[in-house]
Amino acid sequence: MTRDLGARPRENADAGPFRPVCFRSSLLCAFTVALRPGALQKMATALERTRSDSFSTTTATDLGKEHEKVAGQKRETALHTVTEAEEEDNVGYHEYKEGVGETLTPEEDRAIRWRIDLIVLPIFVITQTLQFLDKTALNYANLFGFQQALKLEGNQFNWLSGQVYFGFAVAQYPIQILLGRYSAQKIMAITIFMWGLCVVTMTQCTNFKTAMINRFVLGLFEASVSPGFTLMTGWWYTRKEVPLRQFIWYSGLGWGGVIGSYVSTGISTISPTAPGPQKWQYIFYILGGVTMLWAIVVYVVLPDSPVSARWLTPRQRVLAVQRVAGNHLGIKNRRFKREQVWVALRDVKIWILFVSVWGAAIPNGVVSNFSAIIIEDMGFSQTKTTVLTAVGNIILIVALVLGGLLTLNVPNTRLLAATTANLICVVAAATMAYLPRRHVWGRLVSFWLVECQSVGFAAGLVMVSSNMGGYTHRSVASAILFTAYCFGNAAGPFVVKQSQAPFYQDATAGLLAGYTVKLVCQLSLLVYMYRANRRRDAKYGPPDVDRAKEAGMQDKTEFENKDFRYVL
Repeated sequence: MTRDLGARPRENADAGPFRPVCFRSSLLCAFTVALRPGALQKMATALERTRSDSFSTTTATDLGKEHEKVAGQKRETALHTVTEAEEEDNVGYHEYKEGVGETLTPEEDRAIRWRIDLIVLPIFVITQTLQFLDKTALNYANLFGFQQALKLEGNQFNWLSGQVYFGFAVAQYPIQILLGRYSAQKIMAITIFMWGLCVVTMTQCTNFKTAMINRFVLGLFEASVSPGFTLMTGWWYTRKEVPLRQFIWYSGLGWGGVIGSYVSTGISTISPTAPGPQKWQYIFYILGGVTMLWAIVVYVVLPDSPVSARWLTPRQRVLAVQRVAGNHLGIKNRRFKREQVWVALRDVKIWILFVSVWGAAIPNGVVSNFSAIIIEDMGFSQTKTTVLTAVGNIILIVALVLGGLLTLNVPNTRLLAATTANLICVVAAATMAYLPRRHVWGRLVSFWLVECQSVGFAAGLVMVSSNMGGYTHRSVASAILFTAYCFGNAAGPFVVKQSQAPFYQDATAGLLAGYTVKLVCQLSLLVYMYRANRRRDAKYGPPDVDRAKEAGMQDKTEFENKDFRYVL
């Protein structure tokens, strides 16, 4: 079975009537001048009238053909014959065609979104929280003698902090392909269970070498979460809804920090002479055990896509697909398309985002792994340090929610919200770098405010889920961004030098430089996409929404889909 979705009419070459008319008129004029010079005036008048009529005819013809040419360009968007195999690969395409012509009422739209918010979004938030907790458990274990227990020396703790990102960088490419090809919730559940197991087995590491292996394997399995959720958010939500939801699940970093701080506070009350595991081992036993149990919940409850959501009625599944078809990006495609890899490698947006994410990831590597040490070196006790660390995480959550609400209610403010948050980070980093040590609370508040940087990073992820068509193209874009994220986070710990305590001059300089780079990149991306929209409007005219939906569901990139427009 095939569906002929339209064919482009061939345009005939058109010489136009103007040239032959001018040629005949010129011969007539020359003949008249030669034989009857007295008639020159009359013939000149006739020739002028002929040329005027010819020009009017030519103008009307050319305008009609120019309109056909523009229409032809728009028909080049993507409409082609869809085979059964292609329909099978394009997840949700059958439901999309079934729902064409169906009316989605506001009440139905609200009911579908509410169910997704109650089931899918909490799974994303909790999983992201556990991932951050497990990845940064070293930050808390370090307060309870972890380095001494493993006999770490020099910058070996820095290497352990960064090692997880090397595993992350290696695994994210194949995992994102697996998420597209197979059931996403099964891939997620397996990787969550395995990284929880890695966290538990960290308690059995006795030296630097075994801990490095453990952290690398941990990174291999954690690579499914943030890149995967970046893609999956667009499977469930409209482009208007994506930023707030993406900011909400990314706030799991803040929730993880808050929970980790209070778990550490509770562990700090355990007597050093109490029987059982060492204090630092409790961190890994508790977090790893909870993660392994959570994997079972994900396997049972999380659907692969709206098409397979058992908690939606058959009609709601069709309408849920229609909702996301309006993103002009489709859901996912099971076939890996090599041609879209080359599209991604030539996409200017991706490389601007790459530099932006890399610039922000270096400060993130500092804050994620050394916040407790930096705050403690300001002169606070161990117990008070864990509580004060939680304040910065609360600021992160508030900043993300406010940024998400802004983008939900004010159109095209994603990058403006990110830029505002970045300016706060630049000022806060500069204050940390140059404020005298006696201003302890001023430096502490500045350190808390750098947590606003998560708004900019989350906005970068939104650019992938909202502005990049073609599943393979989107997957590669996400992988490239998280490669920058991994490299930056791996490098971040090495700008923290214990010999520079309590000022950490290199660390604060890294914060300031990273946020400045990120600020420039985000403004550049804003200008690039704004101008691209203007060029498309001028060349193709207003977008055809129906054709844009069809192209998106056929897994076309935004470069093929001439009716696609970027959201800013």
